Amino acid sequence: MTDIVTLDVRPILAEGQEPLAAIMAAADALAEGQTLRLIAPFRPVPLFRVMERQGFLHSETPLGGNAWQIDFRRPEQALSLGSALEAFSWPEPSAFLDLTGLSEAEALARLTAALEAAAAGEVVFALLEREPATLLPRLAEAGHQWAGNHAADGSGYRLLLRRAEA
Repeated sequence: MTDIVTLDVRPILAEGQEPLAAIMAAADALAEGQTLRLIAPFRPVPLFRVMERQGFLHSETPLGGNAWQIDFRRPEQALSLGSALEAFSWPEPSAFLDLTGLSEAEALARLTAALEAAAAGEVVFALLEREPATLLPRLAEAGHQWAGNHAADGSGYRLLLRRAEA
């Protein structure tokens, strides 16, 4: 597997087309650990914020002749897709749950109970055996926010849940 996927948007722009769809498709197709290298005829400042909201960091290199190389990569401790990026500004958790070693049903029951016991806007932290993929969409549908990632040491899945405001 190649660690760098290069997308030169200069031909797209030369045809008078908008390259954002191609950029987002390339970013979505990246495997874990891959970097999207964008070659552009200008420094694409508005794109930096768009990609940041998708969980990417960037580095810039002027290539000369009005060309820029922008490398977009997710940090190694990247948040799972669907995570609320504003979680970094949430209050400290009011509850800490270690749910490793429990059955999935028991872990989700305890997690749900802790979230229901939290006041609006409060945050609950949980360490689980694995990502609770079936629970996350239901939380979002109920108006709750979440952010999670796999622990670097492989000890489980870390999840922050923020109870809906209303």
